[in-house]
Amino acid sequence: MTPFRCPKQKLLRIESKTVNVNTDQKALYSYISDLRNFNELLPQERISNFQADENQCSFKIQGGYTIGLERAGGTPDSLLKLKSTAVAPFPFTLDISLNDQGVSTQASQVINADVNPFIKMMIEKPLTNLFDYIADQLVKKFQ
Repeated sequence: MTPFRCPKQKLLRIESKTVNVNTDQKALYSYISDLRNFNELLPQERISNFQADENQCSFKIQGGYTIGLERAGGTPDSLLKLKSTAVAPFPFTLDISLNDQGVSTQASQVINADVNPFIKMMIEKPLTNLFDYIADQLVKKFQ
């Protein structure tokens, strides 16, 4: 009899849509690098228990998991690197890239998660929707 084997972990890569935010690159970087501001970017009807300080935040997704993020470096004004904390159900990184466009800033997000194929199937669409929602909220915040 062959022993049961768990499916191998795979890297899930999700890229949000790219948006133009009506503010300069430095101001946008300053806003997103303070993780207390993430509460304004999340879908309020779908999250609870938001807690944050300048360097980390956590929140519970309705009917799902608790997500934790903390700053993990980057390049001032152009790239903010975040990573999951121990409360997250799987390890992941989130990179937020900012490109100066003169009077606006182009912003995009890339998440890389180490998940098995079953989890990938369950989370890919909800995470894509969440990060596209965050991109849209950035645009609204700086209209």
